[in-house]
Amino acid sequence: MSIPELERDNPVASAPSSAVSKDSSPPRSLRPLILRLHFYAGILVAPFLVIAAVSGGLYALAPSVEQLVYRDYLHVDSTGHEAPMSEQVRAAQQVRPDLAVAAVRPASEPGETTRVMFTDPTLGESERLAVFVDPVDARSVGELVVYGSSGALPMRTWISQLHRHLHLGEPGRIYSELAASWLWVIALGGVYLWVQRYRTARARNADTARLWTLDRSSRGRNRTLSWHGVVGIWIAVGLVFLSATGLTWSRYAGENVDELRTALSWTTPKLDKKLESAPAGGSAASGGHDGHGAGHTPASDPGILDRNVGELDTVLDVAERGGVTGAVEATVPADASTAFTVTETRQPWQFSTDSIAVDGATGAVTDLSRFGDWPLAAKLTSWGIALHMGLLFGLLNQLVLAALAVALLAVIVRGYLLWWRRRPTRGTRRPMGRPPVRGAWRRIHPATAVVGVAGVVLVGWFVPLLGLSLIAFLLVDVAVGALARVRAG
Repeated sequence: MSIPELERDNPVASAPSSAVSKDSSPPRSLRPLILRLHFYAGILVAPFLVIAAVSGGLYALAPSVEQLVYRDYLHVDSTGHEAPMSEQVRAAQQVRPDLAVAAVRPASEPGETTRVMFTDPTLGESERLAVFVDPVDARSVGELVVYGSSGALPMRTWISQLHRHLHLGEPGRIYSELAASWLWVIALGGVYLWVQRYRTARARNADTARLWTLDRSSRGRNRTLSWHGVVGIWIAVGLVFLSATGLTWSRYAGENVDELRTALSWTTPKLDKKLESAPAGGSAASGGHDGHGAGHTPASDPGILDRNVGELDTVLDVAERGGVTGAVEATVPADASTAFTVTETRQPWQFSTDSIAVDGATGAVTDLSRFGDWPLAAKLTSWGIALHMGLLFGLLNQLVLAALAVALLAVIVRGYLLWWRRRPTRGTRRPMGRPPVRGAWRRIHPATAVVGVAGVVLVGWFVPLLGLSLIAFLLVDVAVGALARVRAG
């Protein structure tokens, strides 16, 4: 749930500014503290969440939209037997003879194009140039820049980078990490406040208590609060999921996640691509060049790369016999000491991605990675990333993510509306609503406070932007309180 619950059910818009807010919460209650944290975090972080929700909703729909936008590149009308893969790749090489082949994604269904990727040193990180080839007549239908392991085309890449860092590079990633860091805190805090409000209302009058449904008899600010709370509690699990998976991509918290996974042996297994013995005349100058990402240099011996292209059909046949089938990406090594790798790409309703390493010269399988053998945490990470990207369940997945983004925006707007409607209208020039009552820490049992501080320190260390921004909130709050006391004195 996002943005403050903003105190209790009673409207206080007509209260004078000199009035002191009272809190009827029982002694030793966590509610005042969580309410104040929910208020400040919601007010200050919500603008970041708005950007993340809008860009994330667009990105969720992008995989389906790009199928329409780039249809002329992705689909062809020709029918018949497909040309050998080596012939298709060589057709792409004729289009870009100045670049080195890095990988190929064969057409997996009739009517699809084959995607031949080239290393281009003029492109950015994780970008490659793709030439799209008609698999039947081995004719190029165009070329585009593709990004990352998902093979995102330019439109989806633009939206992805907007969502990730606002097209500002590394400095811009702070925005998305800050939003992901606070999203779960705001959501869980809102759930706590809404459940506490429901329990209090039920104790007073069970007929008016609402937890999962809108109170249609309410009016004004109470109706806004009902919308804010009900929609928030419905989407809370989704918000926590987006926060957790988003942090795995973040700059600072993401590094801690990687270190934790490594320490617990939860990392994704990697194929061993190095061949024990290279064929005669082979060169190991490129040292394990696998064709992924940007910055690769052309092979020092073009003859080796050309020979490797000629071995693609054999490699793909071996991979298919090894159970690596469907939509796959095959890397084309630039030297004789590196094996080909064939990996199943993420597709809707596909829950496993096997991969295989093959010696192109002999057709021998040198390594095999079965998704079923991965650690559970690695599987969950893979599924979580695909779900976050809108790929795991196809269009259904994308529509749910888009609906979640719209719901989050609605909760944020309702939260700000609550804040606005709570402002005093008489006896003050205060333009905004008063924050919840101060002194929340004094309401907590000392033992709870100690445990809470320890937990905050631990979470703040693991999620650094959350910890730093929380310290900033506390310092500002203390400064505002000190200023208020000086004015009152």
